Amino acid sequence: MNTTKIGWIGLGKMGVPMSQQLIKAGYPVSVYNRSKDKEDSFKSMGIATALSPALLVQNSDVVIIMVSDDKAINDIFKGDNGLLNAKVSGKIIINMSTVSPAISKEMALLCEKQGNHYLDAPVSGSVKQAEDGQLVIMVGGEEKAFEQAKPVLEKIGRLAMRVGDTGAGNTAKLVINTLLGVYAQGLAEAVVFAGQNGIKNTDLLTLINNSALGSPFIKIKGDAIINDNYNAAFALKHIAKDLRLAKDLGLATPLGEVAFKTFQEAEPALGEQDIISVIKQINKQ
Repeated sequence: MNTTKIGWIGLGKMGVPMSQQLIKAGYPVSVYNRSKDKEDSFKSMGIATALSPALLVQNSDVVIIMVSDDKAINDIFKGDNGLLNAKVSGKIIINMSTVSPAISKEMALLCEKQGNHYLDAPVSGSVKQAEDGQLVIMVGGEEKAFEQAKPVLEKIGRLAMRVGDTGAGNTAKLVINTLLGVYAQGLAEAVVFAGQNGIKNTDLLTLINNSALGSPFIKIKGDAIINDNYNAAFALKHIAKDLRLAKDLGLATPLGEVAFKTFQEAEPALGEQDIISVIKQINKQ
């Protein structure tokens, strides 16, 4: 039985399977979610719930956050009954959300003033990898705090790596997601180009998956295209948001600029669908 008390904030598509990895590993976990109905399945398993982030952190050694954006992080830390209002010390707060390096640096400073440690630790991988405990976790923050948190993180992912000081994890994630956007657009363009020249999607994907270009991403998203299944494993609106954050960080490379433009244009109509629904945007051009 692991004795480190974990408080989990954020029960979305990723937060649920990620937190369940810790429950399976025997950690005492309690959860908080703004929409209380999402806590019901945890209550049915006998998992404790908290009425606010402040109450959650008071009863936890480590708090892990998995939410959507900078605004949500700001509310969780600085809102009424937020983490900072608990005025506790000696806690490790791990933000696994994909957010800006700037907000991580701000929250890390505020946590430090109260005697707490902050790690930014976003993940690479989607729902399937979260369910299998196979996420890749990139971490920014103090090395000592990382080493303390590493056994917890290793229950969530197959690799947890510190890449630098506060904000470095967020930066690495934005770099990776820029590449993800380029990959998704590249695959979509290849399928459209092949179709325009009489090559079947199934044949093209078989060739790619048996070549040096094959990858789990192309296999999964290629199958989604073949099956016309655009239910969101990773919603297009999230890659559009991440590319905006990357742009704010200085993204100005040729392919990055193209991916940024394509996903911003696609977001109004396709934001709730999977990232590979960008093929519909490509088809319009």
